[in-house]
Amino acid sequence: MTRMIFVSLPVTELARAQAFYEALGFVNNPQFSDDGSACMVWSETIHVMLLTHAKWQGFTTRPIPPATASEVMLALSCESREDVDRMNGAVASRGGIADINPRQDLGFMYNRSFVDPDGHLWEAVWMDPAATPPSA
Repeated sequence: MTRMIFVSLPVTELARAQAFYEALGFVNNPQFSDDGSACMVWSETIHVMLLTHAKWQGFTTRPIPPATASEVMLALSCESREDVDRMNGAVASRGGIADINPRQDLGFMYNRSFVDPDGHLWEAVWMDPAATPPSA
């Protein structure tokens, strides 16, 4: 079986969160979605499970951190610099905050950070492995 990752995120408004991630290029998998959750597919191996707070609390008793806190930053690879910029444009138009951190352009790597409407921190990244500087 192929190794996969399912990132679970608590959200305050499921429909809003689903529309946000669809605007970024995720596709909903209705087979693993219901009234309290939406399975959003980025690739064959990367899925984001959006969970209402009630559904989230069925998995853990740990508190949901405030939207102003960050526990992790999740990075998504993009196929081009333009895709990174397009994703950040979609973020801003759907209630997220684009460029929450300064954008980084190292020539061989380009990334921009954003938060979704619930405060989850993400990074869109493009990298040209052929142009990566050699290791020291």
